[in-house]
Amino acid sequence: MKKNAAGVSHNAHLIADARELVNSYPKVPLTVDCVIFGFEENKLKVLLIKSDLAIYEGKLSLLGDMVKDDEDLENAAYRILKERTGMNDVFLDQVRAFSHPARHPGGRVITIAYCSLLNVNHHELKIHDNDLHWHSVSSLSEMAFDHKEIVDVCYQWLQKRIQEHPLGFNLLPEKFSLRELQNLYEAILGISLDRRNFRKKFASMDLLIDIDEMEQDVPHRPGKLYKFNFEKYERNKRKWVGIDF
Repeated sequence: MKKNAAGVSHNAHLIADARELVNSYPKVPLTVDCVIFGFEENKLKVLLIKSDLAIYEGKLSLLGDMVKDDEDLENAAYRILKERTGMNDVFLDQVRAFSHPARHPGGRVITIAYCSLLNVNHHELKIHDNDLHWHSVSSLSEMAFDHKEIVDVCYQWLQKRIQEHPLGFNLLPEKFSLRELQNLYEAILGISLDRRNFRKKFASMDLLIDIDEMEQDVPHRPGKLYKFNFEKYERNKRKWVGIDF
């Protein structure tokens, strides 16, 4: 249906009013910070750079940048990750906003944290600017801005998430031992788990497939190998109640 000139003029006037209202709002910069956790050598790590802000010289920082005027938060997160690391095959989850008025030394800046968990050996870093590399989560101390707080909050989110969803199986080889599975959960949860109880819990879920193979060339007593039954999980995931350790 065509609009007459009066209708177009009226809409243009309404848009102008809306813009004038928005222009009267306080201008607060919006950024995205990517918290990329990685599992490697039975350790939980996080991908960090050296801050390029003089006041934080030498301190570690998350991968972050401003959100552009023409992009939504999710697109900004994936753009920033690609620009900083070269990776474009990583799934990101939005965790929460960080908005303390003094979190940035230059003034008020609100940031949104996006998080991911991946196997370090399956994702190649194609960019290494600002000394980009993996750091053990347990080794972190003071960081730039409030980034240590952001890492801690995202770590707590991840620990809860991995007990609610079987994320960890994507970090393991296709065939894995129960020892490898337990090492994974211990690394992410940051606790030691009773071996017998751990195996009982996973046995009760009936989601592990015994493939009738044993570990080879390991420095300990070889264990049985399993696969995760992704098809069965997909069929029954509504009944999944998580793992309570």
